[in-house]
Amino acid sequence: MAISTDIPLAARYRPQLAEELIGQEKIWSEGSPLWKLVHADRFHSLLFWGPPGTGKTSLARLIGHILNRHVVELSSVDAGVKDIREVIQDSQSRMRLGDKSNILFLDEIHRLNKSQQDSLLPSVEAGHIKLIGATTENPSFSVNNALLSRSLTIGFSKVDSAALSLRLKAIALREGTELADDLAFAIADASDGDVRAALNLLEATFSLMEPSVPLTLETVKPLLSTIVPHFDKKGEYHYDIISAFIKSIRASDPDAAVYYLARLIHGGEDPVFIGRRLVIAASEDVGNASPTALLVAQAALQGVREIGMPEGRILLAQATTFLASSPKSNKSYLSINEALATVEKTGDLPVPLHLRNAVTKFMKGLDYGKGYVYAHDNPSEAAKMSNLPDELKGTKFYEPSQHGSEKAIAEMLKRLRP
Repeated sequence: MAISTDIPLAARYRPQLAEELIGQEKIWSEGSPLWKLVHADRFHSLLFWGPPGTGKTSLARLIGHILNRHVVELSSVDAGVKDIREVIQDSQSRMRLGDKSNILFLDEIHRLNKSQQDSLLPSVEAGHIKLIGATTENPSFSVNNALLSRSLTIGFSKVDSAALSLRLKAIALREGTELADDLAFAIADASDGDVRAALNLLEATFSLMEPSVPLTLETVKPLLSTIVPHFDKKGEYHYDIISAFIKSIRASDPDAAVYYLARLIHGGEDPVFIGRRLVIAASEDVGNASPTALLVAQAALQGVREIGMPEGRILLAQATTFLASSPKSNKSYLSINEALATVEKTGDLPVPLHLRNAVTKFMKGLDYGKGYVYAHDNPSEAAKMSNLPDELKGTKFYEPSQHGSEKAIAEMLKRLRP
């Protein structure tokens, strides 16, 4: 089958009517809050947040069509303050002639720096433009608070494979071919909820068609096997997988932990980064309940650096399953946090005299080191002494748990502490 136009399939089949946007029914369906807000023309600034190919640009264009407003699209990768000001000035000129203000659609708005984002605020507040920003990254981290507080943030979801496969079948029919159910679903599933990617993949499958040879899942499988899994090393998805990985280790779930490890590796994550996260987890979440965990994690990190991949995956898997299967304690982690908070609150309290180093005769005359008990000679007496500043006597920062090796530490300290 020959495609009769050079315009990509994804561009030709962008939604033209409000009801044609698929996969976002929770936010965009007749009677939904956003639908009502747009049709009443009562919004000033919107932030569309979601994965690529979920309809953010399409919905911005639809809103412009619904409101009969001129939509100016800028990519924040190339746009600067000058470009934004030109759009605002054009919008003001239109308003002076009795026309409606422009809708400024800023794709990847998170890429604008602070001054660029701030330059939008006066015009949004004055109604000189209506702003729609799109981002794949969590706006809480990537958009200035000033702009965030003036905007309604709308979350987009990945498009369900079943709904997307129906859309692909309908488009294929319009292109003159029938798409089998299993093939349509396989293409939708391979696109990972990205409509644009699905249409590009569908277009690629057309090139595999031969006269009188039906297009089947088997004939397309070689193409599907080349699709790189979606994994944005800097975006929200990246942090979701890392979070799931660490939390599975913390929850003593080795099966889930090694699964998310596989997701990280399969997605192309830097194995050294994974190793570093394991070292942190070994200390933060396993701690003194199993001190060996830190050695295992450190060895895995060093091994990955020296050996590389793919063999490094074995070291990472060993460390991951060991940490997940180990007894857990975060008492060391809590102790340093509490101690830091105390230092922040109390400042530089004087070190007790008996702990000070009397390196000169003058210092000895000031009682530096007086009363110090050498713990190796008399451990019980040394343990009775308070080594904290006077203002903090009796404070306990480290309270060992009753898990694993830390239980023995707790028993020892109980014997030694007064």
